[in-house]
Amino acid sequence: MSKNFSFVIWSLSSILAVFLITQPLGNSVQIVLSVFVIGILAMISILRLDGIWRHILLALGTVVVLRYAYWRTTSTLPPIDDLYSFIPGILLYAVEMYCIAMLAANLFVVSDPYERPPAPRLKDEDCPTIDVFVPSYNESSDILALTLSSAKAMHYPKDKLNIVLLDDGGTDQKRNSPNPEVSEAAHKRAAELKDLCADLGVTYLTRAENVHAKAGNLNNGLMRTDGELVVVFDADHAPERNFLQETIGYFSENEKLFLVQTPHFFSNPDPIEHNLGTFTDMPSENEMFYGKIQKGLDRWNAAFFCGSAAVLRREALDEVGGFSGVTITEDCETALELHSRGWHSAYVDKPLISGLQPETFSSFIGQRSRWCQGMIQILLLKNPLFKAGLTLPQRICYLSTAMFWFFPVYCAVFFCAPLLFILFNMKFFVASSGDFLAYSVTYLVVTELIRNHLYGKVRWPWVSELYSYTQSVYLFRAVCSVIAHPRRPTFNVTAKGMSTRGDRLSELSLPYFLIYAVLGIALFVAAYRYSTEPEISGQLLIVGGWNCLNLIIAGAALGVVTERRNDVAGIQLPSSASVQLSFGDTVVSGTVIEASSAGAKVVLARNAGAALRKGDYGRLSLVSPSSNLIVSSMPITISAQATGENTPIVLKFDPEAHHYPIISELMFRDLEQVRTLRAKRQKRVSMIGSSLTFIKWAITCPVAALGLAITGGSSDADVKQQKFNQPANSNEVPVPVSVNAKGGVL
Repeated sequence: MSKNFSFVIWSLSSILAVFLITQPLGNSVQIVLSVFVIGILAMISILRLDGIWRHILLALGTVVVLRYAYWRTTSTLPPIDDLYSFIPGILLYAVEMYCIAMLAANLFVVSDPYERPPAPRLKDEDCPTIDVFVPSYNESSDILALTLSSAKAMHYPKDKLNIVLLDDGGTDQKRNSPNPEVSEAAHKRAAELKDLCADLGVTYLTRAENVHAKAGNLNNGLMRTDGELVVVFDADHAPERNFLQETIGYFSENEKLFLVQTPHFFSNPDPIEHNLGTFTDMPSENEMFYGKIQKGLDRWNAAFFCGSAAVLRREALDEVGGFSGVTITEDCETALELHSRGWHSAYVDKPLISGLQPETFSSFIGQRSRWCQGMIQILLLKNPLFKAGLTLPQRICYLSTAMFWFFPVYCAVFFCAPLLFILFNMKFFVASSGDFLAYSVTYLVVTELIRNHLYGKVRWPWVSELYSYTQSVYLFRAVCSVIAHPRRPTFNVTAKGMSTRGDRLSELSLPYFLIYAVLGIALFVAAYRYSTEPEISGQLLIVGGWNCLNLIIAGAALGVVTERRNDVAGIQLPSSASVQLSFGDTVVSGTVIEASSAGAKVVLARNAGAALRKGDYGRLSLVSPSSNLIVSSMPITISAQATGENTPIVLKFDPEAHHYPIISELMFRDLEQVRTLRAKRQKRVSMIGSSLTFIKWAITCPVAALGLAITGGSSDADVKQQKFNQPANSNEVPVPVSVNAKGGVL
């Protein structure tokens, strides 16, 4: 009876919606209707209403969006006999309809995000055996040591926990290479990492050949271990002590659960956050995905494997022959295969690891090129729409995720469209200024209100446009390449752990200057035509405003490709560990407030540091929080003394001592402070405030970038990578860059 009643309600609602969407209304009535809806949406957003109000917001917003789509389809297309205008007009229309379809899929995904309860805690005797895989290709030993030490220290029965370093940089293929430099480097790396693993008490594994990249490396680990569950951490993703306690229990509740995925948290800013100085205040780019979208996917049993910070069931992996390697995004592809076979997944919205993001703009673009090509490969080679075994919601979820990566295409169209009218007089949009106000403007306002209500805490206004544009300049070629040759892209490791000395322009910056110049010239042309062609002044005002918005985004992007000085290379985290410092006969206690693999900041007890001086050599001892006893110690040097009461001294760790278990304890014993910092950044800002900040970037960033272009940047501006280099056969980045890239795919 209830199903029949629901069917009747949905049918009546659909009929009413179609009636409202297709009614021919004058512009004044359309404006009144839209303003009424905008008022309700604004009230819901301002009052932060949720529950049923969330669905009311989505329903009312959908009516306005679909009225725009109906009007756009029936009233605005250029006549087909005018091919000069019809071709760009139909292209713009197709892209707009694609965006509306993507909006619909996205709203479906996040319509009812799932807040998963904590995992049950298991008794030691009930805990399954676990193999922890840390796949590596070219990462430095310090980065690996930190991750392996943290994994080794996780709270879990030690007889059921096996930590494995999967080294793809020391394979037989590389050690026996006919190139003596490659062979020598591989031998040296293998010997160094074997010694490291022996010191830390973890297992070292390599293989014969570098086949199927990361997927092949993980499958090699599967073949040589036998744990019931498999945990995967990227080489730079070090876990908190409680990682397993927060995740393992879910597998005892559901025998068909193949995955528990946790968020990726990064301790360093990406190039956009660093170069624009937003890292400490603005939500990071990935928080929209991990904070909202993955929870929406989890509602529909479609949360997928993200390559790291996850636990997987070996039985499920064995059923599909291990990690999938047809595409270069083995993580999502593997999840797709297992979901199609009826397995379940879970997402836990609690950061339990800390990792590294690419520090330079070129490595950032290289990483995103791989993600973009891999997801489009899934769409082309394993299309979720036709994948047997998936539910309808799962198909929508996977399609939404994969098709998102076509954003470089629609971004290019939206940037080029106003130029076609201003410079070439292509009339691709048939509408008056009144029509534009009644439909287009209200549509844009409604979609912004919906987006701000759903994502306001994790994505500030205009930031999505900036990320899309900065990536699209190069990813457009990546999209075209993978469409033409779906099986050609190959996996490449993203360069991380890099520092930039001095300000410099990215080696990828030239196209951004050229685009900015073209948009600027077009703005002057639009102003000239506005004053000399009054018969089309209304259209020029609209298109000129559109071009001006593009110019603002392009101006802010020049700040992104202006690489700012970055002396920190590696993971640096807040801490609260109690320590004791010994310098000869002087012994003082203190609290570590920040730590990295290179050193720490320590606030000493009151007046305790008066006798300590820069250059003093001593030892740092960890104090157990439960017993106040010293548990371990390591050599240190004071690199900066305290300048006043409650100011920290800065300690430098001895690089030859390799006390990584102690450093790991300082940094990863508890990531609660990290989660607090993440929560503080998740705050809403007003549209006005965000717009003013964006305009400020658009004004100041081009001036600074042009200054660097003229002067050549700081004299000491260069890029240093910490102890490891980009693989010689890398084709991640579409142009020659500082970290050895060889073109091929893009």
